[in-house]
Amino acid sequence: MLMAVAGAVSLLFTKLKWPKVIGYILAGVLLSRHSWGGSFISDESSVQTIGQLGIVFLMFTMGLGLSLTKLKKVGNVVFPTAFLDTVVMIGLGFTVARTVLGWGVVPSLFLGAAICDSATTLLAKVIDEMRWSSRPFVKYVLGTSVCEDIICVGVIALITGVANGEGMNIGSIAKSLGGLGIFFIAVFFFGLVLIPRFLTSIAKRGDDESLLLPLLGCCFFVTYAAYRLDYSLALGAFLVGVVGASSEVRGRLAVLVEPLRNMFASVFFVSIGLLVNPAACWENLPVILLLSALVVFGKFFNCTLGALLTGVELKTAVQMGFSLAQIGEFAYMVALLYVTATGDIDKPMYQVVVGVSLFTTIINPMMIRSSDKVGDFIEQKTPIRIKNILNGYRGFLSRYRRSASGAKRTLVRKQFVEIILLGVLCFAVALAFGYLSNIDWSHRSQFFEAHKKLFFALPLNFILIVFFALAFKVGKAMSNSVAEILVGAGEARWQLSVKTIIRHFVLTLVVASAFVEFAIINANFTPEEIWAKWVMFGIFIAVALLGWRFFVKAGHRVASNFTAALEVDERLAKLSRELTFTVPEDVIAKVTVPADSSVIGVSVGELNIRAETGATVVTVIRGDVKIRNVGPKLTFLGGDVLVAMGDEGEIAKLKALLGGGQ
Repeated sequence: MLMAVAGAVSLLFTKLKWPKVIGYILAGVLLSRHSWGGSFISDESSVQTIGQLGIVFLMFTMGLGLSLTKLKKVGNVVFPTAFLDTVVMIGLGFTVARTVLGWGVVPSLFLGAAICDSATTLLAKVIDEMRWSSRPFVKYVLGTSVCEDIICVGVIALITGVANGEGMNIGSIAKSLGGLGIFFIAVFFFGLVLIPRFLTSIAKRGDDESLLLPLLGCCFFVTYAAYRLDYSLALGAFLVGVVGASSEVRGRLAVLVEPLRNMFASVFFVSIGLLVNPAACWENLPVILLLSALVVFGKFFNCTLGALLTGVELKTAVQMGFSLAQIGEFAYMVALLYVTATGDIDKPMYQVVVGVSLFTTIINPMMIRSSDKVGDFIEQKTPIRIKNILNGYRGFLSRYRRSASGAKRTLVRKQFVEIILLGVLCFAVALAFGYLSNIDWSHRSQFFEAHKKLFFALPLNFILIVFFALAFKVGKAMSNSVAEILVGAGEARWQLSVKTIIRHFVLTLVVASAFVEFAIINANFTPEEIWAKWVMFGIFIAVALLGWRFFVKAGHRVASNFTAALEVDERLAKLSRELTFTVPEDVIAKVTVPADSSVIGVSVGELNIRAETGATVVTVIRGDVKIRNVGPKLTFLGGDVLVAMGDEGEIAKLKALLGGGQ
């Protein structure tokens, strides 16, 4: 019933050129028990379970469409703007819910999270339909929306922990944020190091099933881990999607997962509608209109101000504010998670969030269309003095970002962050092994249970040594950068001496910090038996004397895989430029295999088309399917359309070989 209705709605709203998301929600409303006194769905609880799968696939595909390189190019604008908008809207939503509506802490937090994020999918669809993709403000709008998605994934994970009873005290918040950060960094880093290279090797086999299922397995495994750690399902799915997007086969993955995403996402939005009570929405109409105004004006002001502060032109900033003044699929997700986490279906928070989202979704296309004229109007009416101030500020930011000192300081900050991240990763690995060492293994092996600390301490320390080698490499580079910033690029004797002192000092700090963390971790993992301690000590001495180069190479390999995953966009763009060529139209022809042709059932290799005719078959069109990899084992069927390359004589020979094809 649910899929039949979703299919009908998809057709209807495609014909009407309206957002299908609204149709799915309305369909859920019509099917629900609130509309007719009884539900058309026999088991609504199972629909909610399937809706959770919709969240997983929705967030996975959202991450799969994320380009880290594109975000990096506009990062100076989109990250600060997204952070400002998210923080302010969460605060506004929480304050209005507590002071005006009189709600409790948990529903107020969920309301703030629901109204803080703009709908990336809706924005992309509307802008594409308007054919405005090349306009200057679009890259900032989509980038800001994606950054808000990333921030909100963490916000959802945090407030879900609060809803589960951890409270709002400083200790629990710090614990949630710390655990969230460790989980986020660990999945992101190890995912980028391992998964893209793994997917590329699988893709060479040409088997779509063996390419998609392992990645979905990773997606659901990490989602399960997030769930076990009391984080939201969205977090794990989104992270694995981002990791998949860093693979060279991401386009192929996106095509493979799109049907799954469409099906489960439609079920998710219908499940949202099943929980909507039209009578409750009507009763809360003033609240819905109030919060809709808060979303539209609040997000317009925040995003416009954030864009101006990051050096964007006035008209572009106004267009950003107009475009981002809405909420969409993330709000539905937050609303559903609220119901799932609290079991509070009757609370007006859910009905209000869905109403606000529907209202802002409907008016957003009109706001985007009017943003061009409104931007021109505001730019014309802005006093010259204010324009000069904005231009001067924008020029100052541009000069600073291009300056050598600014670039060096940015490099040092980047290297410092890398060292901090390596420390966090070591701690994350230690926590994972600590979790494993606390499991009772006696039902598997009594010997393993008795000596499990030793068995887990050895691989843990080998991983720590790899990270230690990486930290030493980054620390050495950072020491050189710090020395050049503090002393300058001069070659005087005193400058060289001071540089040497600074380099040694910075590198010593890095190594000492890494050693302290190494010692703290091992203090908790060192086996209690004396002989086991001597075994570990002997292994480390052997590693230090014989295997240090191996761990250094392993560290370089890890860094190389991580960097390669981050630079996948540049690599694919370079490959695209190398493979781009123009083929004259007169060498391309389409030839149809006649129904009575003698080549039906004969393979390409047996016909030896290239040698017999000189033409090259590049694609075979069979009904709605295009077979682009035309291998020697492919057999022809009647009605196949062959797309071939060759001159007139070669194409004529091909037609004759096929039995007079047209």
